[in-house]
Amino acid sequence: MKSRIISVLIVFTSLHTIAQEKEPAIKTFGKALVDKFPTTRTFDVQYEQLGPSNYNSDLFGNNFERGRIESHNRFKAAFNLPFYASKSKQFVLTTSLRYKYETYEFGDIYNYTSMQTYSRDRQELHLWGGSLSATYMTSLFKKPVIYNATATVDGDEDGFQRLKGFVSAVIVLKRTPSTTITLGALALLDPSSIVPVTPLFSVNHKFNNSKWDMDFILPQRLLFRRELLENGRISFGTELNTESFYLNLNTSNLNGVYELNQLELKSGITYEYCFTPKIIAFVKGGVNNVVSARITEKGERTNRYVYDQKEDAQGYVRIGVSYNLFQKK
Repeated sequence: MKSRIISVLIVFTSLHTIAQEKEPAIKTFGKALVDKFPTTRTFDVQYEQLGPSNYNSDLFGNNFERGRIESHNRFKAAFNLPFYASKSKQFVLTTSLRYKYETYEFGDIYNYTSMQTYSRDRQELHLWGGSLSATYMTSLFKKPVIYNATATVDGDEDGFQRLKGFVSAVIVLKRTPSTTITLGALALLDPSSIVPVTPLFSVNHKFNNSKWDMDFILPQRLLFRRELLENGRISFGTELNTESFYLNLNTSNLNGVYELNQLELKSGITYEYCFTPKIIAFVKGGVNNVVSARITEKGERTNRYVYDQKEDAQGYVRIGVSYNLFQKK
């Protein structure tokens, strides 16, 4: 699931240059993709603060720890830039960079094996990634089709960790003033992926005689949105997000480089404000539910985990600002 959602976002990232395409259908579709995902704009910065929560964990299927996370926050920065486009604008090369800084502060922790309570130092984690995407836009049965191939690398403060890739194809099945429907498929070139091929499907529908619209993207989100005040927009709904980072461990049980993959279901409210056609800020908040938090050996499938953690629901607040170099009035 982690690879699936991240790859969907990378697909949309690589497609943001479609907004420069002269063909109206593709141009409209591309602008819609940039509008959905702030991280696909030229520059994007976000900060997230999560509330305290209790957790319980297993190691190799046995009770390991229970404790409390007192403070948890994330800082993210993203950069996307198309550096080559054919004269017809049908073929585009895009580079993307990502950085994340994540911190945890813990309360008392109880170890089931030693039957002792202890404390843990503040943890600071870094994750960086880069990708190169090739996108080709054409038509099939008079409908816009977008093909994409992407190679990504990522790592932590200790250096490079993994190389991944995927290929995808998306077709715009329907595009009217009120409804846009897309369908596609994505093949992951990642040995740690449980599902090598996954479907892509999205629906955006504006309700008749209403300021509301529905935005559904499988498997990432279901939002209901409307304009609020001048240059603003409010959204209600649920989004499925993934978080991951690398751990360099040297303990009696775990020795080497491991990956923590966390699946989060965020429900709440978002307000976006457009300061200029190029600069957009947002604030969102609500309830965060950790669906899954597992540690695997680097490159292993997530169903072959060595560590599993259950965590209580927690409140969260996220703020961000993005700049889109290619946005026009």
